[in-house]
Amino acid sequence: MNISMIFGLPFSTQGWSELQLKKLSIPQLAWLLVVPMSFVPPVLIYYAGTHYGDSFLPGFAAKDWHFITTTLFLAELLTFFVMGWLIHSVLEGHGLKVSYQDTYLLAAIAPLPLWLASFALLVPVLLFNVLVAGLALVLSIILVYQGCKSLSQDAKDSTLSMSAAYTIIAASLLAWVLLLVLVWAY
Repeated sequence: MNISMIFGLPFSTQGWSELQLKKLSIPQLAWLLVVPMSFVPPVLIYYAGTHYGDSFLPGFAAKDWHFITTTLFLAELLTFFVMGWLIHSVLEGHGLKVSYQDTYLLAAIAPLPLWLASFALLVPVLLFNVLVAGLALVLSIILVYQGCKSLSQDAKDSTLSMSAAYTIIAASLLAWVLLLVLVWAY
């Protein structure tokens, strides 16, 4: 697996096929990708919250960043396991055959742009962070769509994979909004 293949995942199905052939188990995905990448946003949010203060966003300095970032990290891990199950259920519900291993692969790969977007917090400009987060969200949505289309073993009817992807994207957006509310509420 190389970096150019990962960057190509939103735009082609070839990278997904290569990832499928690696047969990464769910624990491998969790330990090698999800856990390390799930550390990135809480660490950078903690940094921004303790260093930028209210100049970044009003009320930003008064938050309990220890609690928020710990809760966010745990919520990210939980979201991986819930989304893997949800992706499998939605695809199967649409009559598309897919293995649990592949659905958890999609659940691990789809949030990569969002995890990486948290590096924008190193720049203390709110508008820049919002734009980077928006771009990351669009890339994650594209990853979900391409992943559903590529990982379904019998997706002859692209309408079915598109419909399933829309359902998964809606659930993913809901999860993302809940994570953001969690961060801002505390």
